[in-house]
Amino acid sequence: MPGSATDAARLSQALDQLDDRFVWDAERMLVKAVELGHHAQDLGDAVLIARADLTHANLRMRAGDLQWAAREVPKIHERAAGLNSPALLARTHVLWAAIHRHLGDASKSLEHAVLGVELLDETATDHMQIWHRAKLGDALSLNGSLEEARGCFEKATDLALQKDLPELALAVMNNYAYAACSADQQDLALQVTQRLRDLAAEIGYELAAPMLDTVGTVEIASGEFARAERTLLACLDQHALNQDADADALPEYLLTLARAQRGLGAYERARANLETSHRLCSELSLGQVLVKVYEEQAELHAAEGDFEQAFAAHRAFFDAYVEMRSQQDEARARTRHAMLGVTEARQEADLFQDQARRDPLTGLRNRRYVDEHLPGLLESGQPLTVGLLDLDYFKRINDLFSHDTGDQVLMQVAALMQAPTQELPGVFAARLGGEEFLLVLPDVSPQQAYEVLEGVRRAVSAHPWARIRAGLQVTISIGGAWHPGDGPTVSQRKMLSTADRLLYAAKHTGRNRVVHDLPLDSAAPVGVSGSGHR
Repeated sequence: MPGSATDAARLSQALDQLDDRFVWDAERMLVKAVELGHHAQDLGDAVLIARADLTHANLRMRAGDLQWAAREVPKIHERAAGLNSPALLARTHVLWAAIHRHLGDASKSLEHAVLGVELLDETATDHMQIWHRAKLGDALSLNGSLEEARGCFEKATDLALQKDLPELALAVMNNYAYAACSADQQDLALQVTQRLRDLAAEIGYELAAPMLDTVGTVEIASGEFARAERTLLACLDQHALNQDADADALPEYLLTLARAQRGLGAYERARANLETSHRLCSELSLGQVLVKVYEEQAELHAAEGDFEQAFAAHRAFFDAYVEMRSQQDEARARTRHAMLGVTEARQEADLFQDQARRDPLTGLRNRRYVDEHLPGLLESGQPLTVGLLDLDYFKRINDLFSHDTGDQVLMQVAALMQAPTQELPGVFAARLGGEEFLLVLPDVSPQQAYEVLEGVRRAVSAHPWARIRAGLQVTISIGGAWHPGDGPTVSQRKMLSTADRLLYAAKHTGRNRVVHDLPLDSAAPVGVSGSGHR
């Protein structure tokens, strides 16, 4: 019909105006994207329909619905691949890179960011030519390649200035500065933020809230806490005025402000902002930000000298971190499932489901796996022993030798734990967090269970730790709790509490020993085994 080409051109331009923005009001723009999607359906233009759907997915992600976007993008990509539109595919890959970044998969994010640049052609808008290179810089820096990222950021900045798009150049510099700060390149981060401020002053631009958050982050890393607090208060003012932000923006800004205030020693102000950030994270289900909030709360309690509360906050941080990683693994599994054929997808999803229940450092089962399997074992009517293991003086190992050495120790202890259990069906080892491990021994006699726990203790004590670092010596303490299987059912909480009490006794009677309640025969050691820590 006459005018269809004109209508299509107008719709394409309207979609460009939504996609090519770097300041967002995701919820309001989402309404507009849905409206444009209806127009595309009316026109029957397959490319514009895919464009509108992609814009919708992008805005849903930015409004906080990552799972919806992760589910829809593979479908859009499959349609886009048959439409001979390199620009559409380039946009798809950049959104895919963002999704993988949120899912914690840096290598996949980089893979898609590269394609997001390689597919650019003459149909790409100026914004795409610039912003896709900036997003490649983000992905490179996330993968630890800051030098390569610098080239992308500098190229994107130069292009923006050449195209007379200074506000877009500011957005690129914002990402550039944040990447440099994250890589502990403070001189570079300060240099870029100064360029950002100079350009903003030159064009009369008042820095947006995301940029002020980045500037404040750089100032905190440089120890300029008072200046950072002023910057972050201005950031909150800007956010209140414009409300152009992703769903996680305000909790992130409050978290950054709290960090500045902790550096100043303004603990009451920091605590109030953290509590507000925590509440918003809970209301909006922002797991990734919540992990950082717990971590900062632990730092704040430690700064105040309240180490008991600091420890509690650190445990909450670790639990939230494990849950976040599990959710990311499951989301990655769902994303891969949408990309692959049914049979292959199921196999890969099973793999990711398994990974979601394993500790990434040691390869052992994690707390989530324990929570899913231990209650059933306790209700099965078979005898069960749990051994709660804790490394002796592990903090001293990290402090004296390094955290990398500590990680190597944890991995080696995990291997030593598994060696004596491989022939026992149903037995599994788990890392509960930090230096705390669990051995679960179902349908094993008390004597066998004792021999396994004592065997692990001896294996750790006798291991040639000096091969890792000269002077290194490692021992463990173990609390062993037994349930006969018959009689009243014991809860997981009660079973682990008993093991924890026995572990506490092992720690306070000399370490490097097993304290247990196993009903052994009279010829076997009772209650305590091992030697005190020398």
